[in-house]
Amino acid sequence: MNHFTVLSNDVDLSVSFYQKVLGLEPGYRPNLSFPGAWLYIEKNAVLHIIGAQNTEKLSAGVIDHIAFSGVGLSQFIRHLNDLNIPFEHRQQIGSNIWQVFFYDPSGAKVEVDFEPSETTSSGEN
Repeated sequence: MNHFTVLSNDVDLSVSFYQKVLGLEPGYRPNLSFPGAWLYIEKNAVLHIIGAQNTEKLSAGVIDHIAFSGVGLSQFIRHLNDLNIPFEHRQQIGSNIWQVFFYDPSGAKVEVDFEPSETTSSGEN
């Protein structure tokens, strides 16, 4: 996998959201003919944001969600609560991977996965 692309009607708001929530960092983006941003994890541009010029283009399409791997499940849940971001979390049946789901400002569904050995602040494991 190289990267994911999400559409946004407010590129700056989307960049700020992914910086605050996931710690992604904006970086180099070629001088393309449309607005947008590239966000990085280390040296990898993992998320491309395209500024939609009309809100009709903002639709889920065929991609259901984008997913990242995380560490520190209970800290991440506190972080989302501190940012007042509604979320759902559960352990996946079979693998016991913890999955945390929430939406970005433009409605893209985001998942962050954590190892089964992690626990929530309520002691779930």
